[in-house]
Amino acid sequence: MVTAARPRSVSPGVRPHGPDPRLPALRHLGPNWYACVMGTAIVATAGATLPLRLPGLRVACGAVWALSLVLLAVLLVARALHWVHHRDQARAHLLDPAAAPFYGCLAMALLAVGGGALGVGRDWIGTGPAVALDAVLFAAGTAVGLAAAVAVPYLMAVRQRPGNDEPGRPTPVWLLPLVAPMVSAALGPALVPYLPAGQARATLLLGCVALFGLSLVATFLMLPLVFARLVTRGPLPLALTPTLFLVLGPLGQSTTAVGRFADVAPGVVPAPYADGFRVLAVLYGVPVTGFALLWLCLATAHVVRARRHGMGFSMTWWAFTFPVGTCVTGAAALARHTGLVAYDVLAVALYVLLVGAWGVAAVRTAGGLLSGALLAGPRPVPEAPR
Repeated sequence: MVTAARPRSVSPGVRPHGPDPRLPALRHLGPNWYACVMGTAIVATAGATLPLRLPGLRVACGAVWALSLVLLAVLLVARALHWVHHRDQARAHLLDPAAAPFYGCLAMALLAVGGGALGVGRDWIGTGPAVALDAVLFAAGTAVGLAAAVAVPYLMAVRQRPGNDEPGRPTPVWLLPLVAPMVSAALGPALVPYLPAGQARATLLLGCVALFGLSLVATFLMLPLVFARLVTRGPLPLALTPTLFLVLGPLGQSTTAVGRFADVAPGVVPAPYADGFRVLAVLYGVPVTGFALLWLCLATAHVVRARRHGMGFSMTWWAFTFPVGTCVTGAAALARHTGLVAYDVLAVALYVLLVGAWGVAAVRTAGGLLSGALLAGPRPVPEAPR
């Protein structure tokens, strides 16, 4: 995290109300840590969509998915303990405009691991358990995502009141709770074939389309604020610069979603609508992917600049993983629906970038955990040099 609530002042000799702090190592464990789960799970699911059939690739993807499942379980327990023993800090996160949007990461972590269960995890645990696990995590992730998409903007409007100070300015982090329903839209269609034919399948598919629309319109409302902040206020603070990659998330995930609508629509909805989904997959996906590549170049330029000015490692580096992974799955979807080798090449190139970014983030995170630096209290965020 990059900000924290101010500690309450306590007079000498007066014991603060409430339970004594326990498990101090968990006091600053915020919801942003779920980004580790998202970034790990997408390495597995994106790898399974590649046109390559390299020996051992699917086995490696399955192992990475298993790691994401373990990480999710550990973090769910740790965050539950955080709420029990550090309730004041947990409430402070909810009222902090820089921290509250990360509750969208909880939803996306649940969804990413669930989608990975059906994508590659079934090789390890079997199709039946994989479908059951995906269904549970999809339902939970969608519920949390919808709650975050409503609650976080509401709290920002009536309780947090972002101002002109740095934590109150628009950043790509504000997109996180709005993107979570798009992840549901992209991963829900995989469950459609396992439902009874007829009403159940059509309801799930069109429900995913509704989630797609919800997230897309909300994202289109937020993106101008983020771009305007860049061009009017200058570069983001160094530690926040990697969050520019978060803009790739709704772009790649929405392209993935329309591609998967087209994959499952035949036989689920009447033929004219199924044909319409196939048209949408291309006519929407191609221009949005073009903009995603433009933004990738812009964000990379900002990151290179920030690195030259001393940007060090922080948990925001996980922004280099999941958003890029959604662009991999989006490019793979376009390759399926256009038959163009160019999109196969793009998917592979982006996947190489994803794996490299994940490796760096994972190693640096492990080192930060061992040293205790990542679980220490937040430090002030330096302004980016002009």
